[in-house]
Amino acid sequence: MTQPPPPPNQPPQQPGFGPPQDPAGQQPEQSQQPEQPSSQQPEQPSQPPAQQPPAQPPTMVDGPDLGKAPQPQPGYGYPQAPQPPQTPPAAPAAPPAAPQGPGYGYPQQPQPPQPPVGYGYPGQQPSGPYGQPQYGQPGYGQPGYGYPQATVPTPPQPGGTGGGRKINAQLAIIVSAVVAIALIIGGGVWYASSGKDDGKKDTAKTGGKDPKNGGGGGTSSGGKEKAPADPKSRVLFQLPQPKLPKGQDSITTAGSWVTDTVYAKSGIAEIVGYDRDKGTKLWTIDLPGPVCTATHHVTEDGKTAIVYKPDMPTKAEPQSCTEVAAIDLKAGKKLWNKTAKTGTFPIRFSNVTISGTTVAAGSTSGGAAWDITSGKQLWAPKNSDSCYDAGYGGGPKMVAVRKCGSFKQRQLHIQTIDPKSGKVISEYKMDEGIEYAAVVSTDPLVVAADVNESAGDGSGISDFFSIDNKTGKLRERISAPGDDYAAKCDGISEIEKCSGLAVGNDRLYIATEEHESGTSKYGETNEIVAFDLGTGKQTGQRADAGDDYTITPLRMDGGNILAYKRPPYDKGGQIVSIDGGTFKQTVLLENPATRSVRDVETRFSPQYSEILFSEGRLFMSSEYASDFGSSDSKRYLAIAFGTN
Repeated sequence: MTQPPPPPNQPPQQPGFGPPQDPAGQQPEQSQQPEQPSSQQPEQPSQPPAQQPPAQPPTMVDGPDLGKAPQPQPGYGYPQAPQPPQTPPAAPAAPPAAPQGPGYGYPQQPQPPQPPVGYGYPGQQPSGPYGQPQYGQPGYGQPGYGYPQATVPTPPQPGGTGGGRKINAQLAIIVSAVVAIALIIGGGVWYASSGKDDGKKDTAKTGGKDPKNGGGGGTSSGGKEKAPADPKSRVLFQLPQPKLPKGQDSITTAGSWVTDTVYAKSGIAEIVGYDRDKGTKLWTIDLPGPVCTATHHVTEDGKTAIVYKPDMPTKAEPQSCTEVAAIDLKAGKKLWNKTAKTGTFPIRFSNVTISGTTVAAGSTSGGAAWDITSGKQLWAPKNSDSCYDAGYGGGPKMVAVRKCGSFKQRQLHIQTIDPKSGKVISEYKMDEGIEYAAVVSTDPLVVAADVNESAGDGSGISDFFSIDNKTGKLRERISAPGDDYAAKCDGISEIEKCSGLAVGNDRLYIATEEHESGTSKYGETNEIVAFDLGTGKQTGQRADAGDDYTITPLRMDGGNILAYKRPPYDKGGQIVSIDGGTFKQTVLLENPATRSVRDVETRFSPQYSEILFSEGRLFMSSEYASDFGSSDSKRYLAIAFGTN
């Protein structure tokens, strides 16, 4: 849960050695790869400040000009070298690791704290719709968690009476081979932990099933995304960054969606629908001001929701995010726009979501909900001097994060509510002192929080809370130290904005932090691991990114996990489907390794960009348009890849 990843890993510098040069003077066809750019040095995207809306957004996607004729490419040295990782501890001397075992770098796990007596008790159920100041009191708990432990067979010891002969070299080799084979058959794989060298060693199992830890196998219902005959992709189109208004250094372009017919992306004070394969404009929705935030949820009939400013911002008048609108992505039109007030003042919304046919928007100054088709206001939460709805999570169910109390004495109420009436169905009260929480999933209900600001890395996550949204009782609490895991949530303003994780199969899938690659001196890699939401423990499932790749979960596809693999310096990125039962990876798409394409692709960091995959097409886009960075390099709002 750290900062934006660096550009792809740098290879060793050796005289006279370099990657193949792109042929000069040859104009590639669009069907194979984009036009070659000039060889501008890429820039790293600047990171938004942690745990607050970014005053200075990440540097825009600026890189090679895909419209220029190809130029001779420089040799090695294009990527920036990553910071050297800490030296991992040595692997156990015995027994030997199985040949296919993972390398260094698995995150360490702290020992679980023991819950005090009475910790995590259930309380009374809330009742009454929004506007009634009565809330229930389920308690807060902290069950322990941990890795499933590998069992390793003990090597047979030589014995005998009388002399006790020494083992010769041949016998030692045979014994070692037997142990290795036993490890392979048993499914246990030893590996050394990485990170801080505190003398602790962790072990874990891959494959198999451990009923005490929730089972490593699990089940998978499959997904809609199918592997093509050839996963190699081509650039379908790229969208240049729009020109910023005079006097503006940066403007938000949040929001992108894909349907069965259109890819839609927010620009500057507009939303544009593009043909998914050609990139031609199908429709444009003009807005008086820029989009502030948008939900990623889309209804079955292609509707979504946004928050935008009523006018273009200026230095004198920055404008506020007071307008909520419903968008019909299939028809390419705005259905309605609404505002709400607290007293006589318009509410400045910081988040918006959809559940069923209800649009709900929230902020520190109030919230409201509307019917997505008609725009009729359905309900509004009752604000008081001590409580307000900070925001909502949508999808299968609607969940409110309600804040009560003063700063540093805050208590968060996680409420599952009826989206049509606002009535509270269940409620879980977190411990006092937790200031912010993000809704990771509403069904099953999973909330992320930085407990006592202990994450320490700006990720907004130190723990996940698995909650029964029928009763409001805590199922399990899962510790996720920021040094070990790479997920990130906002929690301050955009309540359901999270990256680096996915929830499905009653499991939490989360990316680990990067660590030294097992076979590459200069590269780094990571994994996706799974936690059982019913036990709070790891299942033993693990998907390795592979040498010099880093892997990030994007979303669930039925029972499978869709993930993006950020590439090393000499390859293109990949979309893989991870089977929810076996954790077998299937490549659905692999981007060109051409440097000009890779330079643009790697500008879109998974943590600070919008990445969508649907029906063999990958769409990567920026959340900001900005003048920051180099002035002589071409910048992109979005790029699209496809296998068909």
